[in-house]
Amino acid sequence: MFTGIVEAVGTIEKIETEGTNVHFTLSCPFNSELKIDQSLAHDGVCLTVVACSSSKYVVTAIEETMVKTSLDNWKVGDKVNLERCMMMGDRYDGHMVQGHVDTIGTVLTIEDKGGSHELTIEHHDSLEWMTVPKGSITVNGISLTVVQSDKGRFSIALIPYTWDETTMHLIKVGDKVNLEFDVIGKYISRILAARN
Repeated sequence: MFTGIVEAVGTIEKIETEGTNVHFTLSCPFNSELKIDQSLAHDGVCLTVVACSSSKYVVTAIEETMVKTSLDNWKVGDKVNLERCMMMGDRYDGHMVQGHVDTIGTVLTIEDKGGSHELTIEHHDSLEWMTVPKGSITVNGISLTVVQSDKGRFSIALIPYTWDETTMHLIKVGDKVNLEFDVIGKYISRILAARN
């Protein structure tokens, strides 16, 4: 379980393919604290640490993960948002995030609002992938509040700290982003659909 509060930005050091699996080697500021079998969200994708040293660690993505997320676009040198899983008793500063990406979105617009940045993101329409104004959405692992909500698209506003301290300032129009919709909203949508 995660909160969508990015802890650090990591760097992809190496990418290796083995069958349908892809092994990513990364470095990050808390490398020395990582352990094998630890869950870590990478741009919102929960991956397990399979090897680590004081300077680098390795995670493996299976075919299902590569198909459902934007990891297929990652390149050596790319920066990714990182969050270690939540510890019992910690403050819940973001919202309930599972690290299970629902779909990939496409950035349609990026507007500098002179104190914040507003992004509009488009995604495949689904009854389970709904947003509501002032509701929660996870974009590349970041817990954000929805500004505007329409069918198959929504907008978010980022304060300067989030813009600067995550990878959001590196995103361009047309880029693909990982989306995880609010889990409570997904359950409610499924229950209502079952009643019809």
